[in-house]
Amino acid sequence: MTAFRRRLRLRQARWREAHGHPIGSQPIVARSRTATRLVGSRLPLAYARETGANFVTAGALAAARARASNPEPHQRFDHKRLWADLLWSPTLAFNLFGDFAANLSLADRAVHTWWPDAPGTVCEIRFAHSPGRFDPTYLGSLRYFDAAFVLDLGDTNGVIALDVKYHEHAKPAIAKPAGRPLQREIARRSGIFARGAIDAADKTDLLVTSLEHLLLLSMLQHESGRWRWGRYVVVHPAGNSGFAAVYGRYTELLTEHSTFAATTIEELLDAGALPPKTRRALRERYIVG
Repeated sequence: MTAFRRRLRLRQARWREAHGHPIGSQPIVARSRTATRLVGSRLPLAYARETGANFVTAGALAAARARASNPEPHQRFDHKRLWADLLWSPTLAFNLFGDFAANLSLADRAVHTWWPDAPGTVCEIRFAHSPGRFDPTYLGSLRYFDAAFVLDLGDTNGVIALDVKYHEHAKPAIAKPAGRPLQREIARRSGIFARGAIDAADKTDLLVTSLEHLLLLSMLQHESGRWRWGRYVVVHPAGNSGFAAVYGRYTELLTEHSTFAATTIEELLDAGALPPKTRRALRERYIVG
Protein backbone atom coordinates (compact mmCIF):
# COMPACT_ATOMS: atom_id res chain seq x y z
CA MET A 1 0.00 0.00 0.00
CA THR A 2 2.86 2.41 0.72
CA ALA A 3 4.21 1.96 -2.82
CA PHE A 4 0.72 2.27 -4.31
CA ARG A 5 -0.01 5.49 -2.45
CA ARG A 6 3.31 6.94 -3.61
CA ARG A 7 2.33 6.13 -7.19
CA LEU A 8 -0.98 7.95 -6.72
CA ARG A 9 0.77 11.03 -5.32
CA LEU A 10 3.18 11.01 -8.25
CA ARG A 11 0.28 10.51 -10.68
CA GLN A 12 -1.49 13.61 -9.39
CA ALA A 13 1.68 15.71 -9.39
CA ARG A 14 2.43 14.78 -12.98
CA TRP A 15 -1.19 15.42 -14.01
CA ARG A 16 -0.98 18.87 -12.43
CA GLU A 17 2.26 19.68 -14.22
CA ALA A 18 1.01 18.34 -17.57
CA HIS A 19 -2.01 20.66 -17.37
CA GLY A 20 0.05 23.69 -16.36
CA HIS A 21 -1.43 24.12 -12.90
CA PRO A 22 0.69 25.73 -10.15
CA ILE A 23 1.89 23.74 -7.16
CA GLY A 24 0.12 23.86 -3.80
CA SER A 25 1.37 23.52 -0.26
CA GLN A 26 1.08 22.03 3.20
CA PRO A 27 -0.77 23.55 4.93
CA ILE A 28 -3.15 24.35 2.08
CA VAL A 29 -3.37 27.94 3.34
CA ALA A 30 -0.15 29.26 4.81
CA ARG A 31 -0.36 30.48 8.39
CA SER A 32 1.95 32.97 10.03
CA ARG A 33 4.79 31.39 12.02
CA THR A 34 4.03 27.99 10.49
CA ALA A 35 6.49 26.29 8.16
CA THR A 36 5.12 25.74 4.66
CA ARG A 37 6.31 23.16 2.13
CA LEU A 38 5.35 22.61 -1.49
CA VAL A 39 3.17 19.57 -2.26
CA GLY A 40 2.95 18.34 -5.85
CA SER A 41 -0.47 16.76 -5.40
CA ARG A 42 -2.10 20.04 -4.34
CA LEU A 43 -3.14 23.31 -5.93
CA PRO A 44 -2.99 26.81 -4.42
CA LEU A 45 -6.40 27.34 -2.84
CA ALA A 46 -7.21 30.71 -4.43
CA TYR A 47 -6.26 29.40 -7.87
CA ALA A 48 -8.23 26.20 -7.32
CA ARG A 49 -11.38 28.08 -6.27
CA GLU A 50 -11.17 30.48 -9.20
CA THR A 51 -10.44 27.92 -11.92
CA GLY A 52 -12.09 24.74 -10.59
CA ALA A 53 -8.99 22.91 -11.81
CA ASN A 54 -9.53 19.97 -9.43
CA PHE A 55 -12.59 18.90 -11.45
CA VAL A 56 -12.23 17.10 -14.76
CA THR A 57 -15.51 18.14 -16.42
CA ALA A 58 -17.80 21.15 -16.41
CA GLY A 59 -20.56 18.97 -14.98
CA ALA A 60 -18.41 17.89 -12.04
CA LEU A 61 -17.41 21.48 -11.32
CA ALA A 62 -21.01 22.71 -11.49
CA ALA A 63 -22.15 19.95 -9.13
CA ALA A 64 -19.35 20.78 -6.67
CA ARG A 65 -20.11 24.49 -6.69
CA ALA A 66 -23.81 23.84 -6.19
CA ARG A 67 -23.16 21.48 -3.29
CA ALA A 68 -20.56 23.70 -1.62
CA SER A 69 -22.99 26.62 -1.61
CA ASN A 70 -25.87 24.59 -0.13
CA PRO A 71 -24.79 23.02 3.18
CA GLU A 72 -26.86 20.36 4.90
CA PRO A 73 -27.69 20.77 8.61
CA HIS A 74 -24.76 19.97 10.94
CA GLN A 75 -22.45 19.02 8.08
CA ARG A 76 -18.69 19.26 8.33
CA PHE A 77 -17.34 19.99 4.88
CA ASP A 78 -13.62 20.41 4.14
CA HIS A 79 -13.85 23.09 1.45
CA LYS A 80 -10.08 23.55 1.28
CA ARG A 81 -9.37 19.94 0.39
CA LEU A 82 -12.37 19.74 -1.94
CA TRP A 83 -10.90 22.46 -4.14
CA ALA A 84 -7.15 22.11 -3.65
CA ASP A 85 -6.25 18.50 -2.77
CA LEU A 86 -5.85 16.40 -5.92
CA LEU A 87 -6.01 13.17 -3.86
CA TRP A 88 -9.23 14.02 -1.99
CA SER A 89 -11.82 11.26 -2.43
CA PRO A 90 -14.92 13.50 -2.13
CA THR A 91 -13.57 15.43 -5.13
CA LEU A 92 -13.20 12.12 -6.97
CA ALA A 93 -16.87 11.42 -6.23
CA PHE A 94 -17.84 14.65 -7.99
CA ASN A 95 -15.55 13.77 -10.89
CA LEU A 96 -17.05 10.29 -11.21
CA PHE A 97 -20.71 11.22 -10.92
CA GLY A 98 -20.97 14.99 -11.39
CA ASP A 99 -21.91 14.79 -15.08
CA PHE A 100 -25.12 13.04 -14.06
CA ALA A 101 -26.40 15.88 -11.87
CA ALA A 102 -27.65 17.83 -14.90
CA ASN A 103 -28.67 14.79 -16.96
CA LEU A 104 -30.88 12.36 -15.05
CA SER A 105 -31.61 10.21 -18.10
CA LEU A 106 -27.87 9.63 -18.48
CA ALA A 107 -27.69 8.92 -14.74
CA ASP A 108 -30.49 6.37 -15.01
CA ARG A 109 -28.78 4.53 -17.86
CA ALA A 110 -25.53 4.47 -15.90
CA VAL A 111 -27.12 3.18 -12.70
CA HIS A 112 -28.87 0.36 -14.52
CA THR A 113 -25.68 -0.49 -16.38
CA TRP A 114 -23.71 -0.71 -13.14
CA TRP A 115 -26.47 -2.27 -11.01
CA PRO A 116 -29.00 -3.91 -13.36
CA ASP A 117 -31.21 -5.09 -10.50
CA ALA A 118 -31.80 -1.55 -9.18
CA PRO A 119 -35.52 -0.72 -9.36
CA GLY A 120 -37.18 2.48 -10.53
CA THR A 121 -35.58 5.46 -12.26
CA VAL A 122 -33.02 7.98 -11.04
CA CYS A 123 -34.77 11.18 -9.97
CA GLU A 124 -32.01 12.97 -8.04
CA ILE A 125 -28.29 12.85 -7.27
CA ARG A 126 -26.91 14.08 -3.96
CA PHE A 127 -23.32 14.61 -2.89
CA ALA A 128 -21.80 14.57 0.62
CA HIS A 129 -25.27 13.58 1.75
CA SER A 130 -26.78 12.33 4.98
CA PRO A 131 -30.51 11.76 5.48
CA GLY A 132 -30.11 13.35 8.92
CA ARG A 133 -26.90 14.16 10.79
CA PHE A 134 -27.34 13.63 14.56
CA ASP A 135 -30.90 12.45 13.83
CA PRO A 136 -31.72 9.51 16.14
CA THR A 137 -34.45 8.34 13.78
CA TYR A 138 -31.58 7.44 11.43
CA LEU A 139 -28.11 6.61 12.80
CA GLY A 140 -27.79 9.64 15.12
CA SER A 141 -24.26 10.41 13.88
CA LEU A 142 -22.33 12.59 11.45
CA ARG A 143 -21.85 9.78 8.94
CA TYR A 144 -22.68 10.60 5.33
CA PHE A 145 -22.35 9.23 1.78
CA ASP A 146 -20.01 10.71 -0.82
CA ALA A 147 -22.78 10.42 -3.41
CA ALA A 148 -26.30 9.02 -3.59
CA PHE A 149 -28.56 8.17 -6.50
CA VAL A 150 -32.20 8.58 -5.45
CA LEU A 151 -34.57 6.22 -7.27
CA ASP A 152 -38.21 6.97 -7.98
CA LEU A 153 -40.25 3.86 -7.12
CA GLY A 154 -43.65 5.48 -7.53
CA ASP A 155 -45.05 5.97 -4.05
CA THR A 156 -41.64 5.55 -2.33
CA ASN A 157 -37.94 5.92 -3.06
CA GLY A 158 -34.89 3.76 -3.38
CA VAL A 159 -31.27 4.80 -2.99
CA ILE A 160 -27.82 3.70 -4.08
CA ALA A 161 -25.49 5.27 -1.51
CA LEU A 162 -21.81 5.43 -2.41
CA ASP A 163 -18.58 5.71 -0.48
CA VAL A 164 -15.54 6.53 -2.64
CA LYS A 165 -11.94 5.79 -1.66
CA TYR A 166 -8.73 6.65 -3.51
CA HIS A 167 -5.51 7.44 -1.68
CA GLU A 168 -6.67 6.52 1.84
CA HIS A 169 -5.48 3.46 3.70
CA ALA A 170 -7.70 1.28 5.85
CA LYS A 171 -7.12 1.77 9.55
CA PRO A 172 -8.83 0.69 12.79
CA ALA A 173 -11.42 2.96 14.38
CA ILE A 174 -13.20 2.90 17.74
CA ALA A 175 -16.97 3.31 18.04
CA LYS A 176 -18.41 5.89 20.39
CA PRO A 177 -20.16 3.97 23.20
CA ALA A 178 -23.21 6.26 23.16
CA GLY A 179 -24.09 5.24 19.64
CA ARG A 180 -23.74 1.48 20.03
CA PRO A 181 -27.24 0.63 21.33
CA LEU A 182 -28.91 2.23 18.30
CA GLN A 183 -26.40 0.67 15.94
CA ARG A 184 -27.02 -2.78 17.40
CA GLU A 185 -30.77 -2.26 17.11
CA ILE A 186 -30.54 -1.25 13.43
CA ALA A 187 -28.39 -4.30 12.79
CA ARG A 188 -30.84 -6.56 14.63
CA ARG A 189 -33.85 -5.22 12.72
CA SER A 190 -32.09 -5.67 9.39
CA GLY A 191 -31.64 -9.40 9.97
CA ILE A 192 -28.58 -9.54 7.72
CA PHE A 193 -25.67 -9.68 10.20
CA ALA A 194 -24.06 -12.73 11.72
CA ARG A 195 -24.32 -12.99 15.50
CA GLY A 196 -21.98 -10.50 17.17
CA ALA A 197 -20.89 -8.98 13.87
CA ILE A 198 -21.47 -5.34 14.80
CA ASP A 199 -19.39 -5.61 17.96
CA ALA A 200 -16.75 -7.61 16.11
CA ALA A 201 -16.25 -4.66 13.73
CA ASP A 202 -15.42 -2.28 16.59
CA LYS A 203 -11.75 -1.36 17.04
CA THR A 204 -10.98 -2.72 13.57
CA ASP A 205 -10.69 -1.38 10.03
CA LEU A 206 -14.21 -2.69 9.38
CA LEU A 207 -15.92 -0.16 11.66
CA VAL A 208 -16.39 2.76 9.25
CA THR A 209 -17.79 0.47 6.56
CA SER A 210 -20.22 -1.02 9.07
CA LEU A 211 -21.40 2.41 10.26
CA GLU A 212 -22.08 3.70 6.75
CA HIS A 213 -23.87 0.47 5.86
CA LEU A 214 -25.96 0.92 9.01
CA LEU A 215 -26.79 4.46 7.90
CA LEU A 216 -28.22 3.02 4.69
CA LEU A 217 -30.12 0.38 6.64
CA SER A 218 -31.53 3.04 8.96
CA MET A 219 -33.07 4.71 5.91
CA LEU A 220 -34.81 1.48 4.94
CA GLN A 221 -36.15 1.15 8.50
CA HIS A 222 -37.19 4.79 8.89
CA GLU A 223 -40.61 5.47 10.39
CA SER A 224 -41.55 7.64 7.40
CA GLY A 225 -41.56 4.60 5.11
CA ARG A 226 -39.96 6.75 2.43
CA TRP A 227 -37.18 4.32 1.50
CA ARG A 228 -38.23 0.90 0.20
CA TRP A 229 -35.03 -0.30 -1.50
CA GLY A 230 -31.38 0.53 -0.94
CA ARG A 231 -27.80 -0.51 -1.44
CA TYR A 232 -24.57 0.77 0.05
CA VAL A 233 -21.78 0.61 -2.56
CA VAL A 234 -18.10 1.15 -1.84
CA VAL A 235 -15.84 2.25 -4.72
CA HIS A 236 -12.04 2.04 -4.69
CA PRO A 237 -9.09 1.72 -7.10
CA ALA A 238 -8.21 -1.84 -8.01
CA GLY A 239 -4.71 -1.26 -6.68
CA ASN A 240 -5.90 -0.20 -3.22
CA SER A 241 -5.41 -3.66 -1.74
CA GLY A 242 -6.11 -2.44 1.79
CA PHE A 243 -9.72 -1.52 1.08
CA ALA A 244 -10.21 -4.50 -1.21
CA ALA A 245 -9.32 -6.71 1.75
CA VAL A 246 -11.55 -4.75 4.13
CA TYR A 247 -14.59 -5.16 1.90
CA GLY A 248 -13.91 -8.85 1.42
CA ARG A 249 -13.75 -9.37 5.19
CA TYR A 250 -16.80 -7.20 5.76
CA THR A 251 -18.97 -9.43 3.58
CA GLU A 252 -18.11 -12.29 5.96
CA LEU A 253 -20.07 -10.45 8.67
CA LEU A 254 -23.22 -10.55 6.52
CA THR A 255 -25.67 -13.38 6.09
CA GLU A 256 -27.42 -11.58 3.21
CA HIS A 257 -25.68 -9.30 0.73
CA SER A 258 -28.28 -7.42 -1.34
CA THR A 259 -27.76 -4.11 0.51
CA PHE A 260 -23.96 -4.09 0.20
CA ALA A 261 -21.62 -4.15 -2.79
CA ALA A 262 -18.01 -3.28 -3.60
CA THR A 263 -16.68 -2.25 -6.99
CA THR A 264 -13.56 -0.67 -8.43
CA ILE A 265 -13.18 2.63 -10.23
CA GLU A 266 -11.82 0.65 -13.17
CA GLU A 267 -14.97 -1.48 -13.33
CA LEU A 268 -17.15 1.63 -13.41
CA LEU A 269 -15.08 3.08 -16.24
CA ASP A 270 -14.92 -0.18 -18.21
CA ALA A 271 -18.72 -0.53 -18.21
CA GLY A 272 -19.02 2.36 -20.66
CA ALA A 273 -21.76 4.12 -18.69
CA LEU A 274 -19.93 7.44 -18.49
CA PRO A 275 -19.53 9.77 -21.50
CA PRO A 276 -16.36 8.89 -23.47
CA LYS A 277 -14.74 12.27 -22.79
CA THR A 278 -15.32 11.87 -19.07
CA ARG A 279 -13.93 8.32 -19.08
CA ARG A 280 -10.76 9.50 -20.81
CA ALA A 281 -10.32 12.38 -18.38
CA LEU A 282 -10.80 10.10 -15.36
CA ARG A 283 -8.35 7.50 -16.67
CA GLU A 284 -5.73 10.15 -17.35
CA ARG A 285 -6.20 11.70 -13.95
CA TYR A 286 -6.71 8.77 -11.59
CA ILE A 287 -5.77 5.36 -13.01
CA VAL A 288 -2.28 3.95 -12.51
CA GLY A 289 -0.89 0.68 -13.86
